[in-house]
Amino acid sequence: MPLELVTIRCLRDNYAYLIHGNGETALIDAPAAAPIQSALDERDWRLDHILLTHHHDDHIQDVPELRRAYPGVRVTGNRADAERLPPLDQATGPCERVTICGESAEVIDVSGHTIGHVAFHFPQSKLAFTADSLMALGCGRLFEGDAAMMWGSLSRLNALPAETLICSGHDYCAGNGAFALSVDPQNNALRARLAGVEGGAPCAPATLATERATNPFLRVAALRDRLHMSDATDAEVFARLRRMKDDF
Repeated sequence: MPLELVTIRCLRDNYAYLIHGNGETALIDAPAAAPIQSALDERDWRLDHILLTHHHDDHIQDVPELRRAYPGVRVTGNRADAERLPPLDQATGPCERVTICGESAEVIDVSGHTIGHVAFHFPQSKLAFTADSLMALGCGRLFEGDAAMMWGSLSRLNALPAETLICSGHDYCAGNGAFALSVDPQNNALRARLAGVEGGAPCAPATLATERATNPFLRVAALRDRLHMSDATDAEVFARLRRMKDDF
């Protein structure tokens, strides 16, 4: 059976996620304990695992509080970034697998936003937790990596099956959507998605197929000519789009 997924709004615009299966519950990132505990209590679930994608405070800051509330919870993260993460019970890394809630998950290097950022892909349940790498209608800012690194990360994620549900770390739909429309104004799929968001529909999670059709950072081939970059590589077009978004 696929894992049960719960999306939790935290802080101003963060998402955290619970997955449940095989009698266990796991949390992906820990922005704020209160809404996470409320979601757990509502379902009478105990927290068994915390998976951390990267070291930024708005993704890890309430790990200590959740450890106190759920003794025995196991924290998993990238060993290469362990010095910047809360203490890990299970250290892992890209191209490795971890078993969570009875399902094997692939750990994917998605560095760019930060160095050492990882995503967790659960192929059986068709879920990918991408945090601040591939995001709804966008991608994360390049705080530590460069454009070539982020393009490599997005390319790895874009190679996942189209039906994979992309569970990103923030609701930046208004800003991301406005930028996407500015560079891709004739995209009917994008307009339809933004109309749904304006009507109150959530922007994330969304399938990879939806992101491929609407996210400008996955549509570099379609936008190359519009940007007058017909001879540029995909990575160069991506870099231009990322700079444009930074200045938008």
